[in-house]
Amino acid sequence: METGVPKQAGEKLMYVVMLTLTFSVMSVLMFNLVMPEIREEFMVTNAEVSWVTSAYTLIYGIGTVVYGKLADRYQLKNLLTFGLLLFAAGSVVGFTAQAFWGVLAGRCIQAVGAASIPAAAMLIPLRYFPPERRGSALGTAFTGLAIGGALGPVVSAFILSIMDWRSLFCTPFVLLLTLPFYRRYLGVDQVTPGKTDWLGGSLFAAIVASLLLCITSGNLWFALVGFVSLILFIVRIRSFTDPFIAPKLFRNKHYTLGIAIAFLIGGIGFSIHFLSPLLLDTIYELSAGWIGFALVPGAVASAIWGRKGGKIADAKGNAYLFFIAVGLLMGCFILLSTFIGQSAVLIALFLIFGHLGMTFVMISMSNSISKMLPKEQNGVGMGLLSMMNFISGAIASGLYGRIVDLGQVPRWNPFHVHAAGAIFSNIFLLLAALLAALMWVYYRYFRRNA
Repeated sequence: METGVPKQAGEKLMYVVMLTLTFSVMSVLMFNLVMPEIREEFMVTNAEVSWVTSAYTLIYGIGTVVYGKLADRYQLKNLLTFGLLLFAAGSVVGFTAQAFWGVLAGRCIQAVGAASIPAAAMLIPLRYFPPERRGSALGTAFTGLAIGGALGPVVSAFILSIMDWRSLFCTPFVLLLTLPFYRRYLGVDQVTPGKTDWLGGSLFAAIVASLLLCITSGNLWFALVGFVSLILFIVRIRSFTDPFIAPKLFRNKHYTLGIAIAFLIGGIGFSIHFLSPLLLDTIYELSAGWIGFALVPGAVASAIWGRKGGKIADAKGNAYLFFIAVGLLMGCFILLSTFIGQSAVLIALFLIFGHLGMTFVMISMSNSISKMLPKEQNGVGMGLLSMMNFISGAIASGLYGRIVDLGQVPRWNPFHVHAAGAIFSNIFLLLAALLAALMWVYYRYFRRNA
């Protein structure tokens, strides 16, 4: 339902959403820097300690769909209240843990609670803003994603320089300060009564979990579990009266196409977050701190121009913003492909175009896809969109890692002269070509319905 809020109150609400998203995304990334310390303190293996991040990401991604579905049944402000309180409870468990299982349990509980945040961030612009203001609202929300993604490692490094790694569990407590604002500004939603298909939701979670575990571990047994879960899930949604995901959702050609484009662009854009630090470490031999600071200009640009992108979508349409976004991303990749091996300052400047392009593309695709959904399916539909971003990132990181491991390869870009960075140059050149192809697909099949 589109409840609508006064303009001034709506802006306050979206700034709260932006802050919440920033801390939520930071929490995903902050623990990457402390894996060695946790491993040494509890004397566990690298494989075991990796679950501190992997389990969080897995639950976080699946949870966005579950909360999206629940938002069709329950009040959004109540779901957010539950999620933020659970986020804080997980922080207490992790902070006080005296064994590795306690740390892992704390991160899992955190993820269950934090998953409510991206789900709500997608739905609040749909339900509380009219179409002519929705792009601006989404722009504000995705600014939080960009800032959190860039500042997570930097803030983590700063905290660790003055405090113990356990203090990273304390950052979510800041989000409890947002609860009064959500309780005040989120009104009473019109929800669809009915039973929640928990069995269907569990089967869906098994599919996604098996897929991600198969990708990250390379164990084909997970693929078999995922395939069996998929069969059972299909049977369930075709036979149950009110399934977790209604089959008619995917009969919506424009929604399905939009999800596919968003998935592919999400995987392409994830290269900025995965390959850039690897590039700055491998080719430029920068420390973790300097790598973090190299990503800050992109976050600042997204913070400044994110809302502007939303306003462009409101004024000139989502397709117009989409083409600007893809143009920025292509420019970033072509420049990176050409100038890798030269000044690291140049790389940081080029990444500004990439960060800004990804912010714009998320705004345009989210706004476009939201218009393809009937009101009774906007919760699960937007939840699926959010989850696809996590899946595409997981798949892309595994793929990029394997390609980089190839080492020395012939240069594809004739203007690139730094032999040691040829593999990175080739990847970015290929990604630019893929973006050109996706731009054509969008123009051909999607722009009129955006």
